[in-house]
Amino acid sequence: MQHIKRLEKLNTKDCLWIYVLGILKKDPIHAYAIRKEIQDRFGFRPGSVTAYKVLYDLRKFGLVRRSKEGRRVIYNITPKGREDLKKAIGFYRERIKLLEK
Repeated sequence: MQHIKRLEKLNTKDCLWIYVLGILKKDPIHAYAIRKEIQDRFGFRPGSVTAYKVLYDLRKFGLVRRSKEGRRVIYNITPKGREDLKKAIGFYRERIKLLEK
């Protein structure tokens, strides 16, 4: 069972950026709501510092941008972010095909 827990961690918290981009592809959203949406859709809740760190990195690499709506900071996916998300989904699909052979 230890190996399954490690697989889950590596493909959830360690790859949090994929989940964030997947959420942002639907609608712009603020950071607190991103964490809640991850929990509701994917069944795990990243720490608040972790979520903000991922958002910071995604901004640094041009995958998301932020804007202000009143007092809230809202995050949006960029075209580059959509492209990287598409590549990540393709990667997982290819791995699944290889594993099912």
